[in-house]
Amino acid sequence: RVGNEQGGEAKAVRSGFITATIDGVDDKRNVMLVTLPVTAEKDDNGGNEGGKLRLWLTDNTHIVDIGPVSGKGDDVAASSLLYNSGTNNEDKLIALYEKKKGNGGTSLGMVSVLLTEQLQRVKDVLATWKKVDGIVSKLCPSNAEKGAPTTNECSAGNITAGLVGFLSGNFSDNTWMDEYLGVNATVHNDEAMKKTTKTSDGVTFTGPGAGAEWPVGKQGENQLYHFANYNFTLVATVSIDGDPKEGSPVHLMGVKINDTDDTGNTVLLGLSYNSEKKWSLLCDGVPKDISSTLKPETTHHVAIVLRNGTQGSAYVNGQPVVDEKCELKTTGLKDKKVSHFYIGGDGSNTGIQEGVSVTVKNVLLYNRPLDEAEITALNAKLSISKPTVVTTLPGVTSSQKLTEPVVQETVSPNIIDGHQQTATKSLKTSKDAGIGAVSASAVSTVTTPLGEKDSVNPLAPRT
Repeated sequence: RVGNEQGGEAKAVRSGFITATIDGVDDKRNVMLVTLPVTAEKDDNGGNEGGKLRLWLTDNTHIVDIGPVSGKGDDVAASSLLYNSGTNNEDKLIALYEKKKGNGGTSLGMVSVLLTEQLQRVKDVLATWKKVDGIVSKLCPSNAEKGAPTTNECSAGNITAGLVGFLSGNFSDNTWMDEYLGVNATVHNDEAMKKTTKTSDGVTFTGPGAGAEWPVGKQGENQLYHFANYNFTLVATVSIDGDPKEGSPVHLMGVKINDTDDTGNTVLLGLSYNSEKKWSLLCDGVPKDISSTLKPETTHHVAIVLRNGTQGSAYVNGQPVVDEKCELKTTGLKDKKVSHFYIGGDGSNTGIQEGVSVTVKNVLLYNRPLDEAEITALNAKLSISKPTVVTTLPGVTSSQKLTEPVVQETVSPNIIDGHQQTATKSLKTSKDAGIGAVSASAVSTVTTPLGEKDSVNPLAPRT
């Protein structure tokens, strides 16, 4: 489910979608392709350029922005998608969209775009998803080696069920890139970047202010991790080198919310350790210590879990940090929304102290709360082989701009309105024959305060 930015203007634009199994891809998962508008930036005269149409790909777990569909300057009113299955790479993806205005006029126009480049990117992304699934599946020990039944909690199917994001060894400049090509994490600031070094399958943060942010609400208009307001599990492998000072715990990872000033500085749920080498769970910013001690320079498997937006918990090496659940009192704060996850440090000068370093490897983000059996099974093996087979695909990351579509032609409106089946006889399309067969609300949602929903199914229709 993609969430909307709070406070922004809602734009009623009907969007197209199709479900299909894409030809020429070894992974035969059924996916959904969606066209959704994004708010354009202001033009040179201060006016709004209109809504730019973009193509999105999802398998109901991962979501990737494939790129632009509409032509430059087109303000899109409605859209539809068509997919023609074929052999020998002869399949085709076509977008049809309605323009709000023509060249200086007010009459509507219809545009057809052959999305050859975008279809190839879809295939590349699907291939990458399959490769990363294989890498993550190696986290589970071999059933043959362990003598475990094939239905154990750490089977390949379970370990990737609901797995949305994976941060490992793909780090460059200040960006820790998601192996699933979704949302990237970034180092807090330039000063923190000076204290950050790359490892084979993770990142080491050293000293005050060091750490990274994985955005949720901070992502802006289209929030791909909106589910984190209700349910999530964040898992990582960490090691700590150095002794913290008394009264200044070292923050390892957690989730922050937007406070009344929308600064994202309030810790909703977090894991830290103190000068006595004891683990601590931060529940609504209040620490709950336990007696178990931390072994210096030892690798630990840690996890924090949010269930139904109201119950938090944390685990170290498969064991709960505190016996009782962390009850989150969400009713006392106005418009409480998750701002971002912090990893390796919370961005404050007290997050990681001078002389202390935190190495974080293989960060896994799930859109569901894992149960204790699954977390215990994950603890069975703390490392994943380096994902050398995964590369960043050009044009599919949020930091890169895609080229505009080059194949466009104007079509008669009556081909679309009432006679679409004649023009697209063998094409797969959305259920309505008319353009804009599905409302944008089918793939987006009005952001809701924490605790108001028991669970969220990604891309579920709004009720």
